[in-house]
Amino acid sequence: MARRTGRSRAEISALIRSGSVRVGGKPAKPAQKLKTGERIEAELAPRAPLMPTPEPIPLRVIYEDDDLLVVDKPAGMATHPAPGSERGTLVNALLARGGSLPSAGAPLRSGIVHRLDKDTSGLLVVAKSERAMRALSAAIAAHGIEREYDAVVWGEPETPAAKIDAPLARDPAARVKFSVQHEGRRAVTHFRTIETYPLEQTRSPDRADKRAALLRLSLETGRTHQIRVHCAAIGHPIVGDPVYAVGYPDLGMHRQALHAARLRFLHPVSGAPLSLEAPWPEDFAALVARLRGDRRR
Repeated sequence: MARRTGRSRAEISALIRSGSVRVGGKPAKPAQKLKTGERIEAELAPRAPLMPTPEPIPLRVIYEDDDLLVVDKPAGMATHPAPGSERGTLVNALLARGGSLPSAGAPLRSGIVHRLDKDTSGLLVVAKSERAMRALSAAIAAHGIEREYDAVVWGEPETPAAKIDAPLARDPAARVKFSVQHEGRRAVTHFRTIETYPLEQTRSPDRADKRAALLRLSLETGRTHQIRVHCAAIGHPIVGDPVYAVGYPDLGMHRQALHAARLRFLHPVSGAPLSLEAPWPEDFAALVARLRGDRRR
């Protein structure tokens, strides 16, 4: 029902509790099981346009000038508001810093030219002026912004470096996921192996391989969940990924071990080269330290 109406699960649940949803002419009950042919009716009031509100959330700013800023986004922070997740996002925090941000007609994404998944940490470039928004958006489309990620994955790739060229589309069996599909949009990821770790002490005994690896990955395209899906598709899902590493131990990492560590691009106004880096956050660094300790045993 949520998919048909465009409303979130939380909104539908609230409608059921308020008596605004009926099954067979009677008020619906939460978790009610439906019978074949039953008619569902719902009263959906027009939803007010969602507008972002400023929130004084601290941000770690790596670089800033009159046209752009680069932030080190923490894991757990969504990039911009969406239905069901209106508060606590990067856009909310940016608006509280003062000054307007270009929106290109999409106020929920003010200043945003590229995104990170909510539980992926690391660098994001934000436009502060209309001219920067236009130039940065064009640079993203032309692959002119180099984005490099660090990830800890299960297993050890057969080759120390490779290119993953596999088209992606939303998974028809699970709408929250993406998967490699022939008719999907082209997606290209490059990786190289930085370190490998034996896991005799920590690996689940019912799985065949007992290794993990630290990968450095770069994007040639920027599709939703691209790195996460590509790593899983080659048999090396990211440690802690709740969607694409189901059944694997998380090794104490309670989100995907993926960090946007480096950005390189030409300044959209001055043309000066910018090369920026964000250190691993505490949970990522602790995971690598534990794995390195296992290797030394």
